Amino acid sequence: QVQLEESGGGLVQPGGSLRLSCAPSGSIFSFYAMGWYRQAPGKQRELVAVITKRGTTNYGGSVKGRFTISRDNAKNTVYLQMNSLKPEDTAVYYCNAMGGWGTGDEYDYWGQGTQVTVSS
Repeated sequence: QVQLEESGGGLVQPGGSLRLSCAPSGSIFSFYAMGWYRQAPGKQRELVAVITKRGTTNYGGSVKGRFTISRDNAKNTVYLQMNSLKPEDTAVYYCNAMGGWGTGDEYDYWGQGTQVTVSS
């Protein structure tokens, strides 16, 4: 089973920045798509951002213009740069890797989550 390891969460003041990172433990094949989702207390998990191996990105509406997703294909690592953070960004952020559709080897892996708290 693939383990995704997240880092970079924490407490930050409104208007501040954080950078999340996620990488699989051990050597693994290159994932087709990697991304971030988040879940706040009492709410459903929602898309934050996703990026394909070729660099195509998609963002959730509430983070456009403030968050930037990137990846290092050589390291199979995905990053999320979060700027201008707001209290409503407070949530557990989950890393995701997926792909393999139509091959019979589909995969959908999740990290354990990292807490991001935006508060003064």
